[in-house]
Amino acid sequence: MPLHLIKLAVGCESVKELKGWVAERMATAKKKGLPLRHIHVTRMTPKRDGELLAGGSLYWVIKGEIAAREKIIAIEPFRDKDGIGRCRLVMQPKVFAVSPRPMRPFQGWRYLAEDAAPRRSHQILGRQRGRDAGTDAARIARSGAALIVVQARGLLRKSLRSHPALHRR
Repeated sequence: MPLHLIKLAVGCESVKELKGWVAERMATAKKKGLPLRHIHVTRMTPKRDGELLAGGSLYWVIKGEIAAREKIIAIEPFRDKDGIGRCRLVMQPKVFAVSPRPMRPFQGWRYLAEDAAPRRSHQILGRQRGRDAGTDAARIARSGAALIVVQARGLLRKSLRSHPALHRR
């Protein structure tokens, strides 16, 4: 069973913006004649790399919600120019929106078990071409729940006002 990583997408406001960042990096790599792969450098090297490379993904937390993922294809430990150990997380340059789930802030990255990982949003909502399905799902869930509560309260008030047994004294 694959293992995943979870990391904050610092400075990113939406899945659409993350996709734009990756597309920019791929355009730059293509101009320079480099391989088309998305690389994220992190300080700590995951020790469970075998499990991560067996189909694992990097899940991105955007604005307090797990919102997107990218498939990990390689993990490359290295030392920077100052001799500090670092790690390149190499991913396929394709960002998938997932069904949003709240996540508190944390530093660095964390392991995420397969059974705790969110599913891709099209598995829940169906494919939505040209739209940010993950963000739409969160918006629908939040507004839908609030709408149901407001409607229920309104119906309750209306039925209490019109109920004849409550007006007899």
